[in-house]
Amino acid sequence: MFRVGLTGGIGSGKSEVSRRLAERGAIVIDADKIAREVVEPGTPGLAEIVETFGAGVLHPDGTLDRERLGSIVFADSGKLEKLNGIVHPRVGARVQELQQAAPAGAIVVYDVPLLAENGLAPMYDVVIVVDAPDDVRIRRLLEFRGMAEEDARARIAVQATREDRLKVADIVIDNEGSLDALEKRVAEVWDELVARAAA
Repeated sequence: MFRVGLTGGIGSGKSEVSRRLAERGAIVIDADKIAREVVEPGTPGLAEIVETFGAGVLHPDGTLDRERLGSIVFADSGKLEKLNGIVHPRVGARVQELQQAAPAGAIVVYDVPLLAENGLAPMYDVVIVVDAPDDVRIRRLLEFRGMAEEDARARIAVQATREDRLKVADIVIDNEGSLDALEKRVAEVWDELVARAAA
């Protein structure tokens, strides 16, 4: 198994790169997606969250109200620790399952938003950083996610700087151009990953 860490700041296009690598045969493990799965209605994860934080963290349809929960835990480090204690072990167990299910020669791409922030680069054979200038990222967040500029800037400010992210990169995918340019770059990177995995 060849382990690839994929990261990039919010609005960099990391999800787009992840999707295109999956189309080429990579097994993508997306920690954020798994973190949502382990707290879906009917899961032990959601039951434990409700037991810990109360039914007020649910929408009327029984799904988790992430914004409400976020407002509770981000204001109190003890509560955040409790939430992490519920979610992280379940995410870890699911990641293990997916790893074990991967065929022997697989290229496994771990989509990790906070890879640089949490010093996780040594866990991977290769780290790919999807990079775009802050002004491009802000424009995308406003245009495609409907964020207010102030919120977009605040989200970027709490993540690692571009410089810190680029320091941990083995491969950089520059994504400030067109989707065609991105497709061409992803194709080159895939060929490089296949070659490295074979070596």
